[in-house]
Amino acid sequence: MIARTWHGWAPHATAGDYERHYETAVSEHLRDVPGFCGARLLRRTDGADVEFTSIVYFADMASVHAFAGDDPSRAVVEPAARRALTRWDERVDHHEVAVMLD
Repeated sequence: MIARTWHGWAPHATAGDYERHYETAVSEHLRDVPGFCGARLLRRTDGADVEFTSIVYFADMASVHAFAGDDPSRAVVEPAARRALTRWDERVDHHEVAVMLD
């Protein structure tokens, strides 16, 4: 299993907008990707902003390619997310999941 991690920052005023976007549009898109295995959106206060960490689980790198395209390290940041966020990682990290506890 592969964990794809990414960070984005939003002012407190639009942080809720980003969460709603993740719960609706991102969720809908991910559920259509073969090999999607789940996702988590983490949130923490970072001074005047809210930092979000997205962790998306895929069965394998072929599934990541199905989501991200030819360059799997490129961040996928839709226009609605760009409107809510002030900055974001342009690149993402991929890790093999060694242990997963539920």
